[in-house]
Amino acid sequence: MPTRLALRQERLRAMPDRPVLTELDDEGVFTITMNRPERRNAMNPEAFRATAAAFDEARRNPAVATVLLTGAGKDFSSGLDLTAPSDDSEGPQPFHLLMDAICALDKPLVAAVRGCAIGYGMTVLFHCDVVYVGESVRMRMPFANLGLVTEAAACYLAPLVIGQKQAAELLYTADWVDATRALEYGIATRVLPDEAVLAEATDRARQMARWPVSSLVAMKRMLKSFHTEQVARARRMEDEAMARLFGSPENREAIQAFIEKREPDFRQFRK
Repeated sequence: MPTRLALRQERLRAMPDRPVLTELDDEGVFTITMNRPERRNAMNPEAFRATAAAFDEARRNPAVATVLLTGAGKDFSSGLDLTAPSDDSEGPQPFHLLMDAICALDKPLVAAVRGCAIGYGMTVLFHCDVVYVGESVRMRMPFANLGLVTEAAACYLAPLVIGQKQAAELLYTADWVDATRALEYGIATRVLPDEAVLAEATDRARQMARWPVSSLVAMKRMLKSFHTEQVARARRMEDEAMARLFGSPENREAIQAFIEKREPDFRQFRK
């Protein structure tokens, strides 16, 4: 008889065109799966909106006790899809909608991470309560090398989680973080073989879901309460700086270099 995880993978393969998949099991675990494996789960406007809606559903639904965030295929998320068309619709930007939904979530959030976790794929982990990573994981906050600044309140949460000096080094160098370093820095709760990550994260989320949702929500709200104002302020500062730097000559050079698969040349702007 196939296991629940095997059945879940079968459902993923059966719905290739949906950027985000959701599933609520009998134990109260609401799984959100970023579902663009052909793009290493890179996020375009549609994916941001769909993920925001999934987090909103998880918060509102009384049957949901815990939330599990993961990615389809071999990767968690490679962050923003730099090849996707920009969103020109009126109203809040899709990424802001997603971050509003994540910040509003008052239930335990567990992450199951394998492969790449870049940009948003890494910064979202600072908002997760428990993070299980596979041995193959490679994380990066590639903001300096894109001529941009942090997002998702990472300018506040990264130093809070891993320490000021460690965060500064990662942000200024845009260095890669492997599984060992992620555990050492406190980004990861535990490192597991890749094939065991999703099963362990699911089991742990179900263990949490055994308890009263009222208790879980009360504790989550208290844990978040000490940082709510600082996170909101950090997001405002990041948004203002991002608006100034996005589309700058340095940022355009970084994106063009990415598309052309070459190293960017930022020295040309120092004359």
